Amino acid sequence: MTISKPKSTGQTTNQPLSTRALNRALLARQLLLSRSDLSVREAVRHLVGLQAQAPNPPYVALWARLRQFRHEELSAHLMERSMVRIALMRSTLHLVTADDCVTLRPLLQSVQERGLKGSFGKKLAELDLDALAAAGRALLEAQPLTFSELGKRLQALWPHGDATALSQAVRCRLPLVQVPPRGIWGASGQAAHTTAEAWLGRPLAEEPDLGAMLLRYLAAFGPASVKDMQVWSGLTRLREVVERLRPSLLAFRDEQGNELFDLPGAPRPDPATPAPMRFLSEFDNMLLSYDDRSRILQDDDKHLVFTDNGIIRATLLVDGFVCGIWSVTQKRKAADLNISLFRPISEEQLNSIREEAERLFDFIAPDAETKDIHITYSRNTSL
Repeated sequence: MTISKPKSTGQTTNQPLSTRALNRALLARQLLLSRSDLSVREAVRHLVGLQAQAPNPPYVALWARLRQFRHEELSAHLMERSMVRIALMRSTLHLVTADDCVTLRPLLQSVQERGLKGSFGKKLAELDLDALAAAGRALLEAQPLTFSELGKRLQALWPHGDATALSQAVRCRLPLVQVPPRGIWGASGQAAHTTAEAWLGRPLAEEPDLGAMLLRYLAAFGPASVKDMQVWSGLTRLREVVERLRPSLLAFRDEQGNELFDLPGAPRPDPATPAPMRFLSEFDNMLLSYDDRSRILQDDDKHLVFTDNGIIRATLLVDGFVCGIWSVTQKRKAADLNISLFRPISEEQLNSIREEAERLFDFIAPDAETKDIHITYSRNTSL
């Protein structure tokens, strides 16, 4: 495994960065200070993928970040196999480019193994996992299967095995991608899987570069601490890698005194830079990629966004920070946007929410004949 080093700059600093400065840097990296003209592929690569536990959130995530984004642009990439849905960072499902699939998946193997051991270690203790993976590969490359289907077929070979544990062991040992129609806007279908090698027609990278992955994280999420990098990726013991990169990075401190690293040429806007109102999708990576989320989400609001069953609700940003949650319900030709704000905001900010909501309606429910916006406080007091 090689460790990438950016060109040395010799610049170091312990300059403190305020929470607001970190917020504006994050918004700039995430294409949220102004919508970008990047292509869909360029944006997904820059963001190091999009969290994708559900089919539609990546579409909303790109709509919030790109100018003139259309659903069919992303759907086409999935159909053409230039993008895939695969478990990567934190062992959670991400939508990434095909190039990132074959490069990142080997780097994150230990994350998959740790998750498997924690959930199913006892049920798999007596099994030959290499033989299990080989059997799973044969089944999945012959025909894409759901995990339920895969578990049943593996159980026919290992009658005393737990079907869920067997299928999840294969998910861990093999790079499995979800095949369309899963992930296609407006389509339905269960999540069926095959191997990345079979789907893309090429092998995984033999010498993936961990340093290069961390530099890309900084480009999309920095400035960040080593703990932040570990939370984002799910990897541990990254301090040594970062120390090798240190001569070519800038070092800062946050308001709590934590050391943060960044790329010398990355954008760090003035903290006073205005931030437009934005709707974020469910499971947005911005909320999942830091040990300290205060640059985007207040601690007191976490329980309103993160549910006990693992759902990360769709949120809205006001002045760059999470200020509420939202959802859209559709019934026949009617669409309702339900917004729950965490605290009072100004009339000007409410107007900006309503303006952006109209654009959101046009993207999510273009055929709706009636579109209503309902705004309340989280304490259920009407505005």
